[in-house]
Amino acid sequence: MFGFFEKGFKKTIELIKSIDKALIVEVLDHIEKEKLEEILIEADVNYDLVEELLEDLPEQVSREDLEPRLLKCFSTEKIEVPESRPIVQLIIGVNGAGKTTTIAKLAHKYKNENKKVLLGASDTFRAAAIEQLRKWAEKLDIPIVYSKRGHDPSGITFDAIKSGIAKKMDYVIIDTAGRLHNQKNLAEELKKIVRVSGKAMEGAPHQKILIIDGTQGTSAIVQAQKFNEIVGIDGIIITKLDGTAKGGAIFSIAETLKVPILYIGVGEKPEDLIEFDYREFVTGLLDKLYRGENKI
Repeated sequence: MFGFFEKGFKKTIELIKSIDKALIVEVLDHIEKEKLEEILIEADVNYDLVEELLEDLPEQVSREDLEPRLLKCFSTEKIEVPESRPIVQLIIGVNGAGKTTTIAKLAHKYKNENKKVLLGASDTFRAAAIEQLRKWAEKLDIPIVYSKRGHDPSGITFDAIKSGIAKKMDYVIIDTAGRLHNQKNLAEELKKIVRVSGKAMEGAPHQKILIIDGTQGTSAIVQAQKFNEIVGIDGIIITKLDGTAKGGAIFSIAETLKVPILYIGVGEKPEDLIEFDYREFVTGLLDKLYRGENKI
């Protein structure tokens, strides 16, 4: 518990402490409603959601008052895991969100679980993206299907899935270009990749995973909603949370999209990917607010 919350939300904790040191060092039965509102807004929880969370609560808010409302922000659904193999994961998101590094982290995780993984470099708009993923594949000793810049992304996707089937892989992880939600041509290309995936293997892609840059806070929600409209999102991974005080945006993202948050990224190393447990997250936050840092 302590390691998960400390590593992923260090900056957010520092923000809480800067607002009122008593919240970090003292054991409290209640916190002023106005103070809670300030903390949540400063931590980048959407204002409308803050109002909803605190609506009808007493002026002195107990942990028991707040906890069920925070938990309700999160989807209780689990991401579907098909029985067929390979499981095809399509990784999407805007440039700079950390897609390629997150793919490497997922591949590293699966390999450590003795799973066979293959990568597909379907971000063919940028030569640098292909090269970066190829270097990760080499470093992790994982096979990759790639081509030169400008080749058809759908074709690479098709070949990667077929290769994954032939080689009896457990996972095929497909990278995609950093599609901005307002670039119609790239959105159509993403839809095409989804269609072609289904032709290569029935039911593919099995999991469409959106990568969100945690440093953007609630401003990333509009992008996420557009991606969800385009292809339908099955799960979310939030990156760079260790370097931002906007950890509260997790509530807004979860409440808006209604899909599970799978992992959080907390660094650049392959092992810097933490499975997200929303109950653990809420408990960690409330421990910080009500119990004081010396009581955890």
